[in-house]
Amino acid sequence: MFTHWGRIVYRFRWPTLVASLVLLALSVSLLWSLTGPTMTSPSSGLNTQSARADRLINQQLPQTPPTFDLIFTSKSLRTTDPAFRSAMATALAPLQRDSRVSTVVTPHTLTGPQSAALRSIDGHQATAIVTLTGSSTRQDYAPLRALVQSPTLTITATGQMAISHDFATYLRNDLASTSAVVFPVALLLLLLVFGALVAAGLPLLVAIAAEISGLAIGVNLLNQFTDVSQYATNLIALIGLGVAIDYSLFIVSRFREELAAGRSVPESVATSVGTAGRAVAFSGITVAVGLCGLLFFQGSFLASMGGAAAIAVLLAVMWALTFLPALLAVVGTRTNALRLPFLGRPPRNGHGLFHALATRVMRHPFFALVPALLLLAVLAAPVGNLSLAQSGIQGLPPQAGSRVGMDMLQQNFPNQTLNNFTVVLDYGSSNPQSSQNVAALGAYQQSLSRQPGAISVGGPQFGSHIAVLAVGSHTAVQSSQANTLLTSIRGLTPPPGAQAVVTGATAVNTDNTNYLLGQVPLALGFVMLATYVLLFLLLGSVVLPLKAVLTNLLSISAAFGALVFIFVQGNFSGVLNFTPQPVDPLVLALLFAVMYGLSMDYEVFLLSRIQEHYRQTGDTVTAVAMGLERSGRLITGAAGIMIGVFLAFGVLAHTVIIKEIGIGLTIAVAVDATVVRLVVVPAVMRLLGAANWWAPKPLARLHRRLGLGEGAAEERSRLRAAA
Repeated sequence: MFTHWGRIVYRFRWPTLVASLVLLALSVSLLWSLTGPTMTSPSSGLNTQSARADRLINQQLPQTPPTFDLIFTSKSLRTTDPAFRSAMATALAPLQRDSRVSTVVTPHTLTGPQSAALRSIDGHQATAIVTLTGSSTRQDYAPLRALVQSPTLTITATGQMAISHDFATYLRNDLASTSAVVFPVALLLLLLVFGALVAAGLPLLVAIAAEISGLAIGVNLLNQFTDVSQYATNLIALIGLGVAIDYSLFIVSRFREELAAGRSVPESVATSVGTAGRAVAFSGITVAVGLCGLLFFQGSFLASMGGAAAIAVLLAVMWALTFLPALLAVVGTRTNALRLPFLGRPPRNGHGLFHALATRVMRHPFFALVPALLLLAVLAAPVGNLSLAQSGIQGLPPQAGSRVGMDMLQQNFPNQTLNNFTVVLDYGSSNPQSSQNVAALGAYQQSLSRQPGAISVGGPQFGSHIAVLAVGSHTAVQSSQANTLLTSIRGLTPPPGAQAVVTGATAVNTDNTNYLLGQVPLALGFVMLATYVLLFLLLGSVVLPLKAVLTNLLSISAAFGALVFIFVQGNFSGVLNFTPQPVDPLVLALLFAVMYGLSMDYEVFLLSRIQEHYRQTGDTVTAVAMGLERSGRLITGAAGIMIGVFLAFGVLAHTVIIKEIGIGLTIAVAVDATVVRLVVVPAVMRLLGAANWWAPKPLARLHRRLGLGEGAAEERSRLRAAA
């Protein structure tokens, strides 16, 4: 099937190129015309207590208008000095005249404890709380913030809108800065692999096309039908670039190999698509299946991010099987043009580094396997210290303006509410404002105010069937004190006839973590079962897919351990510019899906090549050595490119979530392409021997009938002729 497809693409190479360019132009147009993703709630559709409370509020109460805080600081003036008050009033005057602003509250517009809460304990800082009108959006923040200037006071912005603006700005800038680094690095690594400028440039062309279409279709178009997190843009760039370059690398390499064997351009295109292209198709589907495991997290933005990333991967496969073969058909033997000396020359059969390594490993498989497993165990050991919590403002770099402002509020304004626990009392069909309910509500409100850590209880606000109370606290969202307060609030007996549900940042954090842990077994089971079936369809063996699943779990565990070592325990936090913190559970699920798919990526390429040689010789030891010789250099080169892409995101990105994804994937690919593929896989296959290829007779007949192991006889005769 794939060989036939290669011949079709060669025959219609010019129409294929024209169609590809038209699709690329449409993708560019779509990318410019559609509104990109926004920062959405990570849990608005979940079946959790906090999500239910949020839905009740949204259904029965007016939408809460957006707000932001402005902190005015003077080293010499105190907030009670007339000069400080005058300077603050002058700076805020443009906001008070703006139609987009509803209210501006300062210490000078309030009295008593409320006024004192907006003044710092050292007397040199004051906070203004700016509330916008209900029709305002987050796009209004930047122009409004620009209106507030002072020649004598330092002004720092924080709060809801400022934090959202900083996240969006950093993510947008991260994508631009990393893209500027990634492509030159990828080109340099491709030159090292191929040793020819034309061959190195082809994968980059495919990667550019795949990234543009992935962003246009996988993110922007999907965002028109469902909420997609703004993190999706960086994720698509991260994964789409990596897999598109990888897939192109394997096909271009196989094409050059066929040309070097003396075959014509048409046959080289057909054979490359029939072998490497077939592996690319299975690999892409496997990666997409891993990402589709995120669909089990319905209600969170993980589901849409998984869908968007899966679309981007499948688009990368499409470009690799259409646009790239057409380019190869047109370029032909000029693929090797502009060659660089001493680079990209393949070793003679049986004399390569990877052939020697595989032979040495298989000569003493136990002595190679045990140290490799011990190393993986050491890398995975920190997983025991894993802590999970939803990423909040600490996901921004320490120097981000809104985070600096929040740190000021946390340290210098002890009586200011920084963490709200919103208690929703649901009366069902009853009237919450009946005299009996209001009396009981007052007693309940008093109970809330006595809870340790509560500094205020606001409300009630009444909906048609709900009453809402806001318990204010100064505790940090992820702190143990906040969790204790949440537990005590949820443990209170609600008023008669009402059911209490609690939301707020701490409640959402707790509920989301518990939800994730509950969904993990389903997602994990689906991904492993689906990839097992796909590998059986590719290889016709029931043993090799099981080996692949287990070895992939080893590399993922090692990567998770390294992730905990860095981000939870705080090693290299100074170099990487972040604050040690728990790992966001949604990020952990995302990382598992991507890591599993990419680990299986290299497994598919390696086992496909081993299978080719096993068909020729019937000898597992020889097949593994030759397969690793032919694919080891490419897997290492592909891994180097992946690492270059991922590491650029991990090091250059400013938000912790993107850092975690970039560095986590860097470690996973590095471990997988070295310790696992070069040591564990050949050692295990040597120990299994002929059992590697075993399948029960009914399944073996099914595999032959499906014809997905296509070209077995053709490959056998061709390889024998080449030998």
